Amino acid sequence: MTIFLLTLGFFLVIAVAMGIGYIVQNKTLAGSCGGLGSIGIEKACNCDKPCEKRQERERVAAEKDQISIKNI
Repeated sequence: MTIFLLTLGFFLVIAVAMGIGYIVQNKTLAGSCGGLGSIGIEKACNCDKPCEKRQERERVAAEKDQISIKNI
């Protein structure tokens, strides 16, 4: 039972360390094969006309990325 608890503790410490590393790096998760972009799919849904929720998110993101003369 002692070996089991030590092993479980070790794996928990490793999992927590990996989680902290992920948070500190502030990167998005990406697959080793390059993800959907490597096979020519630009977006996850790969549909011609996205749903209203996605259109709204894209509109808000586009507005956020625009540079205004007032901000310069």
